[in-house]
Amino acid sequence: MYYEDIKLGDQFCEVKRFHEEDVNKFADLTKDTNPIHLEEDYAKRSIFKKRVVHGQFAASIFSMMFGTICPGQGAIYCSQNTMFLAPIYLDQDITFVTKVIDKQDEKGKITFETSAYYEDKQLIKGHAILKVQRRYK
Repeated sequence: MYYEDIKLGDQFCEVKRFHEEDVNKFADLTKDTNPIHLEEDYAKRSIFKKRVVHGQFAASIFSMMFGTICPGQGAIYCSQNTMFLAPIYLDQDITFVTKVIDKQDEKGKITFETSAYYEDKQLIKGHAILKVQRRYK
């Protein structure tokens, strides 16, 4: 999508389920081997009572959405702030939502509200700014 195609209020959703294999691969790639993510016995004794998905792994779904859904190819990720409000557990259907909340015409930048939910509970909230390719130069 081009800058001109994207309107204030546009919203995009993606559902993602994080499996044990996914979390193990992320831990291997990042070397974040915190046992809260990888060891059920350890996690049972934690405040979460079971294993949780790495926060940055979950937040990376926004990057996928921006690169493939909206705006898509050619967009430049300028910034992201993220607040983790509640844990994301394995094998839950998490709904990721991006919503256009501001456009800076002079800079070709779009601000998105970013959120993730399990059922009606908000798990992640934040904002991302992307520079988006224009159709007309």
